[in-house]
Amino acid sequence: MTNPDKAAAVRVRGLSKSYRRISAVRDLDLDVEYGEIFAILGPNGAGKSTTIEILEGNRTRDAGEVRVLGEDPGTAGRSWRAKVGIVLQEASDAGMLTVSETVGMFTNCYGTARNPSDVLELVGLDAVAGKRVRTLSGGQRRRLDVALGIVGKPDLLFLDEPTTGFDPEARRQFWDLIRLLAADGTTIVLTTHYLEEAAALADRVAVIVGGRVVAVESPTRLTGHVSMAATVRWVDADGEHVEKTDRPTDLVRSLSQDGTELAELTITRPTLEDAYLHLIGQA
Repeated sequence: MTNPDKAAAVRVRGLSKSYRRISAVRDLDLDVEYGEIFAILGPNGAGKSTTIEILEGNRTRDAGEVRVLGEDPGTAGRSWRAKVGIVLQEASDAGMLTVSETVGMFTNCYGTARNPSDVLELVGLDAVAGKRVRTLSGGQRRRLDVALGIVGKPDLLFLDEPTTGFDPEARRQFWDLIRLLAADGTTIVLTTHYLEEAAALADRVAVIVGGRVVAVESPTRLTGHVSMAATVRWVDADGEHVEKTDRPTDLVRSLSQDGTELAELTITRPTLEDAYLHLIGQA
């Protein structure tokens, strides 16, 4: 993978974008390192899509500095675009073509590209290469979207809600594909509404609310924005009990030291979802 700007694959400072009187993005700062999986979370209308579209070079900005793979996406040329892969949330396709024909057609758009057969094997579509696109299942079509996004060997891949509509098994298979691409050196920026997806995949997570980044941390460290006390639940002869404590082991030991059976005992700690809801609530 090329690395024209060793500082960061994506560097954003003071990004702003408004639509008439509505401010979609306001003075936003962001950095994405080369080789990482970076997730962007936020409620609907937070400015995620506008930010991503500006980074992709598909929307102009009102103010701010933006560098993606060392260039300004607003003015970058074809050689820069060949380094960027994009998988939209909804993609149109030539349904009459076969899967193999579709990937082959996109291969011809790049000077350097992966072998179509290798791409189909990588995304798990080699068994349906001869099928027409219109006959594919939702999960298979999403894999085709990714195949088209990576066929040009991009240095940076944007994934917009990549597993929307997937069943749990298909979603985890897709996660394996994303990890494989990252291990191959591809920098990945994804937006998702599935918090467990961000927790499972991302090296770092940015939470955007009201057009601004309110937190950037690893999924584990992001939970530090809420109380780290564990919640202990159990049932005894007096009914159900719930208690928060920083020392759950000591609590359980004291409750059961006389041999009392603690039925339905659970110990839970704050999750990425807890931190996310806290952050958007504060904002």
